[in-house]
Amino acid sequence: MTSVTILGAGPAGLGAALGLARTGHTATVLEQTDRVGGNAGSFELAGIQVDYGSHRFHPAADPTVFALVRELLGDELLERPRHGRIRLLGRWIHFPLRPLDLLVHAHPRFTGGVVRDAIGKTLAGAAKPNGSGDTFASVLQRGLGETICQEFYFPYARKIWGLEPEAISPVQAYKRVSAGSIGRLVKRLVPGLGGAGAKGRKGVFYYPRHGYGQICDRLGEAAEAAGARILLSTTATRIERTFDGYRVGTGPDSAIESRYVWSTIPVTTLTRLLVPAAPPEVARAASQLELRAMLLVYLVLGTDRFTEFDAHYFPGADLPFTRVSEPKNYAALAEPAGVTVLCAEIPCSRGDAIWSKTNEELGAIVKDGLERSGLPVRSPVLDVVVKRLPAAYPIYRIGYEARFDTVDRWVEGIDGVLSFGRQGLYAHDNTHHALFMARAAVDCLSSGEFDRRAWERYRRIFDTHVVED
Repeated sequence: MTSVTILGAGPAGLGAALGLARTGHTATVLEQTDRVGGNAGSFELAGIQVDYGSHRFHPAADPTVFALVRELLGDELLERPRHGRIRLLGRWIHFPLRPLDLLVHAHPRFTGGVVRDAIGKTLAGAAKPNGSGDTFASVLQRGLGETICQEFYFPYARKIWGLEPEAISPVQAYKRVSAGSIGRLVKRLVPGLGGAGAKGRKGVFYYPRHGYGQICDRLGEAAEAAGARILLSTTATRIERTFDGYRVGTGPDSAIESRYVWSTIPVTTLTRLLVPAAPPEVARAASQLELRAMLLVYLVLGTDRFTEFDAHYFPGADLPFTRVSEPKNYAALAEPAGVTVLCAEIPCSRGDAIWSKTNEELGAIVKDGLERSGLPVRSPVLDVVVKRLPAAYPIYRIGYEARFDTVDRWVEGIDGVLSFGRQGLYAHDNTHHALFMARAAVDCLSSGEFDRRAWERYRRIFDTHVVED
């Protein structure tokens, strides 16, 4: 039996704790907040379980991961049709995209431009990659054409990451845009041409009856039932090497000892906790890894339902928010009657003018933006609640790869320490990817000693993960 201290009680940390406990190992999870789930958690607002942004559990999940979530939630894991909209050039288009809807509702400038781009690419032949000179912008322009990039992806990228598309690493294109060419986009749109759409699963998602955080709640309950310990409101302050493992400080006179330390907290934070301290070049590289913040602005409305749609997407630069979701619609809830909640997502940086605005000011900004987009709020606003996420997304600025590799190689070289999960690997990943990483870590410890070669093989699989929106 091997002992492991896990930092962070998000999906990756909880999934690892459950896997370890079920295979006879000792797992202790340290979570600095008073709840499990991290950004994948939920909280109650006006009698409704609302999430930290818009979350879905996707059909693309590895079968073993899907089976685990189904085991934990049973019939409370609902299969739901995706029913969103994108505001593009002042018009609403269904999301996921539908061919007929595109033809009928898209702006002629958009459809005409896409057709011209497609014909031009066919006549010109396949464009070759530029190699080391590539950027997010060049990869998408080469694959999708000027129109889709300029009218959708580029303005959306500026809002989400706060950078010009030319300043973003090409890795971002590979990680975030699964339909990287017009041909693949057509395959996703037209049934029978292949891809996920051919299996009939692209238009659905899975969602827990009592909010997305129910996944982590059940993971935590199952982990504790199997023998794991989850210590809430407990912060790791120092990680020191001992003769046969590690001592993780949790206060002036308290510490936990274990053979291994598995970290799912930001790798930049992990480097500051380890003793002896990271070399100067590693500390410098870690300080240069950027994280995008997010404001979540919740409007509590005095009405049964705002719209029939689960989420609205806003790529345009005229509005500060990128998405507005309605949690009741994710789980098809009718109760409580007479109230619903909207969640508006505003990417930003800590220290931005908008980051420090009051709840009332942010609520007014969201309400005004909805009005200008053709979605006026006509029911009473009963409350405005704001959640501030300081580390919502890693920012893949050109050149980040070298900085992350410097940090990653140093951490990987420390015997007994493992960094994984969305924050630990500085990755744009979904919950099902984080749970797959957790399962992989447990698999590598099956013999009682961590198998680094097996982990290297899993790392190559992680590199192929593409974000599902």
